[in-house]
Amino acid sequence: MRVLRLFLVLFLLPMAGHAKWFESSSDHFVVYADDREKNVRRFSQQLEQYHKALTILTQLSPFKPSPSNRVTVFVVKSKSQVKKLFGDGGRAVAGFYVPRASGSIAIVSRVKTNSISMNMLMHEYVHHFMISNSEIASPKWVTEGGAEFFSAAKFERDGSLTLGLPATHRLLGLSIGSKITVKELLEPQTYGSLSSRGLDSFYGRSWLLYHYLNFSKSRKGQLSEYQHQISLGQNSLAAGKAAFGDFGKLDRELRSYLKSRKLTGLSIRKEALTIGNVALRQLREGEAKMMDVRMRSRRGVNPAGALELVVKARKIADRYPDDPSVQSALAEAEFIAGNDAAAIIASNLALAKDDKDVNAYVQKGYALFRQAREAKDQATAYKKAIAPFLALNKIENDHPLPLMYNHIRFVAQKKAPSRNAIEGLERALELAPFDRGLRFRVALQQIKDRRYDWAERNLSALAFDPHGGKLSVASQEVLKRLRGKKNVDPSELIKILKE
Repeated sequence: MRVLRLFLVLFLLPMAGHAKWFESSSDHFVVYADDREKNVRRFSQQLEQYHKALTILTQLSPFKPSPSNRVTVFVVKSKSQVKKLFGDGGRAVAGFYVPRASGSIAIVSRVKTNSISMNMLMHEYVHHFMISNSEIASPKWVTEGGAEFFSAAKFERDGSLTLGLPATHRLLGLSIGSKITVKELLEPQTYGSLSSRGLDSFYGRSWLLYHYLNFSKSRKGQLSEYQHQISLGQNSLAAGKAAFGDFGKLDRELRSYLKSRKLTGLSIRKEALTIGNVALRQLREGEAKMMDVRMRSRRGVNPAGALELVVKARKIADRYPDDPSVQSALAEAEFIAGNDAAAIIASNLALAKDDKDVNAYVQKGYALFRQAREAKDQATAYKKAIAPFLALNKIENDHPLPLMYNHIRFVAQKKAPSRNAIEGLERALELAPFDRGLRFRVALQQIKDRRYDWAERNLSALAFDPHGGKLSVASQEVLKRLRGKKNVDPSELIKILKE
């Protein structure tokens, strides 16, 4: 009998402590996790402490983002779920980040302090942080070396945080495979020409150079000088020559530095890592059941996946008709599946229960804008379409989407945007500088207005983007044509960017 009781206790204990979905809300992050409350709280606190550490080490003072401009982190139970959410090409993915003006997201597997998945998230957040707080477009080796440098971090038991530690996960790339020289690192075309093993070496060497320039007494100030030269319009190699001198000498110093047993980091005491409030709430039953739909919708799905997703969303929404978040998630699934009328109905149901549901306004606006494309009376249709975004703007004045769509409605009707609309678009980019599509839209408008100096700044950021693809290549070509010339035909440049 005693054995039976012990079995029952062991059987029931996991059920009693079963993890539930929580939402954790803080100044810079919103976290959704199917985990224990204390784990979610600690994770959120560590993310905020990491943000605070970045502000201390970079000496940047970013403004507090509006609620919808925070990074949303979805924490799933396993790496297999991350790979499934990532889609094609996600076999080796432990987590990923998607920057968007509509709301940047990160999806990671269950995060443990000082784990690989935590380091991956911190690496991507460095990109988000630096793009959000610096107008200088940095070359690939700086952006990736910096992200590797700051994400090689450790939360210590005494509450302090150490950043800039040796990037041990890059040791293989540093020791074997392609030996990339300093000159090759600084060459813009190197990154795009490397194999997967070569890319690992690129990341490792970028970290090594960034680490060395930060800790070497004899090289103090050279990284800042290099970035200063870049900001003046120098190309990467010329800036490197001016800041670093002989590349061969720097290569020899790096080889010696890599063999050093004294590589260290920068420690920040617990007392300096003060953060704001972290608010936790357990999701309602309907919200929790809709989490898979929300994550897949935010990630993006193909047409077949969209049809499968909306069927699932409808079944859940039928069970929870009075939950505004459930109806809002249904609206998003309906829009993705191409069902604009259904998306508007679901948005209205959500707003009837909660007139501050941001996503419901967004999905309704998206659906109305898509309907407006085919409307006979476009002036009336676009006036109706902008209404949800105007309502959203009153609730959240610094949300980028109302500012974007106020500009889009002019372009969609082939009308010249008003000065207010153009200024609003540029303000949207200030709020969401990590959104490549938005930056591209702003650059196009500036080219049309022959404001080439401003366009160059935005195109430089796109050109240096390590994940920019064809847009990065096109931006580089336009920059070549712009530099030193003021009488360039805008239509010629726009054609290059849109090809």
